[in-house]
Formats: sequence, structure tokens, C-alpha cells
Amino acid sequence: MKYKVTLNGKTYEVEVEAGKAILLDEYEALAPAPATPIAAVPAAAAASVTAAAPAAVSLAAGETVESPMPGNILSVNVNQGDKVKEGQVLAILEAMKMENEIPAPKDGTIVQVVTSKGAVVETGSPLFVIA
Repeated sequence: MKYKVTLNGKTYEVEVEAGKAILLDEYEALAPAPATPIAAVPAAAAASVTAAAPAAVSLAAGETVESPMPGNILSVNVNQGDKVKEGQVLAILEAMKMENEIPAPKDGTIVQVVTSKGAVVETGSPLFVIA
């Protein structure tokens, strides 16, 4: 297998066979071309982009369970009104090809489900509200 690795501004071409690495070539890495400026967006287009942004979700009273990391929600295991025990798995979050369980922080009732299966979440995004 041949690999190109860039490290500290130098690119190394390496071949790995049967546990041995052989340096094939070494050269300076090329700097990316400077970005070309983007033309100004008309006010009407800017307004439509702003309108397309997701609206802030109003949360119910209770303890908010937030996403500990960015990722994709693979499954939501509870519904609004469900009674949960501390440690019960509320959802499965995929991050960096790993499935992570999101547990309930306390006993209570799910008063709001903020996320859904397939949702992309960031660190700190609200997922559930427990009362």
C-alpha cells in the first residue's frame, strides 16, 4: 500500500509492505490557493438564508439532557410521557463511527423529546427534558 503523508509542510510518499515502511519520495507540500472573494449577497437572498436557519426550540421546565458530543442520532428509545430510571438509555448517538449511549441523569418523566432519529446534533444540543 502506498500512502502520502503531509507533516510540518513536507509531503512524504511511503510504501508499506509486510510490516516494513519504505520512503519513496519526499517533497515540499503545496500551499492551498488563496480563496477568491465571494460576491455580495443581495438583501433579499440574505433574508431567505436567515429564514431557512433552524428556529430555536423552546424547552419545557425540567432538567435538560444535552448531547455530550457532535454526532448523528441513530435511535430515540423513549417518548414524551415515559417514566425513566437513572442510567436508562434514552438515545444512541453515533460519533466518529462509534455508538454512544445517552443515559438518563435521574429518575423522572420525559416531558419533552427535542431530538429525533437521524438528527445531526452538536455538543450541548438539547435532546430531552426530564422532570
